[in-house]
Amino acid sequence: MKKKLSVMLVAMLVLLVSVPARAEFKIGVKGGVNISSVHFSKDILSSSNITGYNVGPMVEFVVPIVGIGMDAAVLFNQKGMEIGNESMRTNYLDIPVNLKWKFGLPAAKIYLTAGPYVSFRLGGDKIWNVIDSQLEAKSFGAGLNFGAGVELIKHLQVGFNYGLGLTDNYSVNKIDLGKNRGWSITAAILF
Repeated sequence: MKKKLSVMLVAMLVLLVSVPARAEFKIGVKGGVNISSVHFSKDILSSSNITGYNVGPMVEFVVPIVGIGMDAAVLFNQKGMEIGNESMRTNYLDIPVNLKWKFGLPAAKIYLTAGPYVSFRLGGDKIWNVIDSQLEAKSFGAGLNFGAGVELIKHLQVGFNYGLGLTDNYSVNKIDLGKNRGWSITAAILF
């Protein structure tokens, strides 16, 4: 089993390395709206979704024959939660790197994406006094992305994405307990 997996990985690497002259490389700008929430590991707090936005540059590399490639972006992203009547927003620099698969006609293609992301807190709310405790946003996070969308006339992509946080992004009194999760709807213009 391990030998078959190794052979498949080597074959994929050879394929990706052997056709760079025919590969499509595009740069562009991506932006959209997101609905984020924080899922706590304990029943200490109950939070609601909050709406934010994301924007930033992106790159895409796809091998046309098989439609498989990668995309990456550097996105300014607003995340947070609402507790009671108080909105708490934290700004992050998200760096997603996704495996991408495109299929369909040249004028309209469907794409699927999946991959990891890392987040670095840039600013916004850091500490909130809630329920006689301090809720603190951490400076680093990581997770997985899953997405799908459509590409029109090779230059416009519209899609949706689900980000599943894997690290605890919040703590109460130094106890880790909250993970960011959220949906986003994005549009990208590629050149």
